[in-house]
Amino acid sequence: MTYRLHNFFRSSTSTRLRAALNHKGLAYDYVPYVLRDGETRTPDYLAMNPQGLVPTLERDDGAFMMQSLAIIEWLDETHPEPPLLPADPDGRARVRALAYMIACEIHPLNNLRVLFRLRDQFGADEEAQKDWFTHWVTTTFDALETALASSDRTGTCCHGDTPTLADICLYAQVWNNRRFGIALDSWPTIARIYAGLDKLPAFAAAAPPEQPDAG
Repeated sequence: MTYRLHNFFRSSTSTRLRAALNHKGLAYDYVPYVLRDGETRTPDYLAMNPQGLVPTLERDDGAFMMQSLAIIEWLDETHPEPPLLPADPDGRARVRALAYMIACEIHPLNNLRVLFRLRDQFGADEEAQKDWFTHWVTTTFDALETALASSDRTGTCCHGDTPTLADICLYAQVWNNRRFGIALDSWPTIARIYAGLDKLPAFAAAAPPEQPDAG
């Protein structure tokens, strides 16, 4: 199957999907968009993804898939090797919990739509937006660090020694944090896992600076 990935180089959800596709060795055509220019709000894009969000995965059977975690789990079911979820139910629950801490507790509060709303409705300048972003990252990363550091199921990756859905979410979020100058000094386990992931070609190639539309 041929894929076209409609995405934005700096979007953490797009980074997640790039990492998943790369990790599974799945080729895709890269279709760039600029979110700040409203390029995902056009009638053509909304016909693919009614939310007007990235990423959208276009398949050669004419289907369009949205929401990065749903797409990644679909990829894991249709292209099971290498797996991104453990074989055992407890392991899958743990990996999903770690992933959802980032995808459901940080990202929805800190995405571009929210930052724009803070700016336009409440007059939040760039410094106030950074403070907002940093607060919600710190709140969850403090808990994530504890969950990872206190578990013997944590290995070189979030769960064991091979990347999972949790690592994909963590890697993308750390890159997003860099936009706001958030260092990893307070979270040594997260820092160690991120550093290891960044050495993997599939993950490094998914990083925002490596994309063709990176500015």
